[in-house]
Amino acid sequence: MSEYGSDHELQEETLSNPDVVTKYKAASKIVNGALAAVIEACKPGAKVVEICEKADSLMNEGVGKEFKGKEIEKGIAVPTCISVNNCVGHYSPLHDNTAELKEGDLVKIDLGCHIDGYIAQAAHSLVVASDPAAPVTGRAADAIACAQTCFDAAARLIRPGKKSGEVAPVLGKIAEAYGCNLVDGVMTYEMTRFVIDAQKAVLQKPSPDMKVDECEFEEGEVYAIDIIVTTGEGKPKVLDEKETTVYKRAMEVQYQLKMKASRELLSEVGKKYPTMLFSLRGKDGDVVAHIKGTVLLMPSGSDRITSAPLQPLQSDKSVEDEEIKALLATSLKNKKKKKKADKEAAPAQA
Repeated sequence: MSEYGSDHELQEETLSNPDVVTKYKAASKIVNGALAAVIEACKPGAKVVEICEKADSLMNEGVGKEFKGKEIEKGIAVPTCISVNNCVGHYSPLHDNTAELKEGDLVKIDLGCHIDGYIAQAAHSLVVASDPAAPVTGRAADAIACAQTCFDAAARLIRPGKKSGEVAPVLGKIAEAYGCNLVDGVMTYEMTRFVIDAQKAVLQKPSPDMKVDECEFEEGEVYAIDIIVTTGEGKPKVLDEKETTVYKRAMEVQYQLKMKASRELLSEVGKKYPTMLFSLRGKDGDVVAHIKGTVLLMPSGSDRITSAPLQPLQSDKSVEDEEIKALLATSLKNKKKKKKADKEAAPAQA
């Protein structure tokens, strides 16, 4: 990992540097491609582990083609996770897993990669169907529509000059409109170079047990806007910690390992996944939807660089709050300022 020796170096790592934006965009292109491949592969009878392995392979191949000949770190930031039905997230099966997708399964896809530490990540929800053109109905449609609407609202509230405390109340109203609940503990994080969960964070559902410091969003920041909603209570549980398959190294901890194999494993993790991610579950019958996208706060406005089109949704629920509807109708791009010449133009002759 790079050492930050000066303010100049820090400046070089922000969106004010065109090379940084290029690396974010390159990573996002790879993520979007892998996400599209996963969506295409999510069919009845498909093995979950094979889809995850295919997507990880695509991301590794993709980053390998970028910036060839340059000594920069690049690789997977979020291993491909496919969480089905009431599994909330972070489910990346082991090689011997035999789980297959079934018609009607609600699938959450979560993945990400980085180039030179600049991370792009995305999450998408879909319902497995033999006919992908058929509209999603029922509570699955409500949950996916709710998650997407919450994302759209959050992307318009996470803007320079706005405060993080403005986000959760709006998301809560949207969830209520769709008859859903926001899942406890889910946070939108600012991302910086090599850091997937940096200093600033937005809690989608504050509670007495979980709070974060309020912050003001600033131009040049990058956020992974993360929304997870459910038709259940929104209080997921870890069923068995022994089944954990997705990890993140605790960089603040120094390890003194005695076994050679352990030291070699830690060394390999340090090389490949120094600061990146390398499974929560609701009640049976709950429907869970997940939408996440990487957003750059640029001078021209917010630029969402990771996404995938949703299936047709047929929900009988919608947002009726006029203030939220007005918010959703606003553009992610800033209004262009009128040229000085326009302001000083002489009035037309009568």
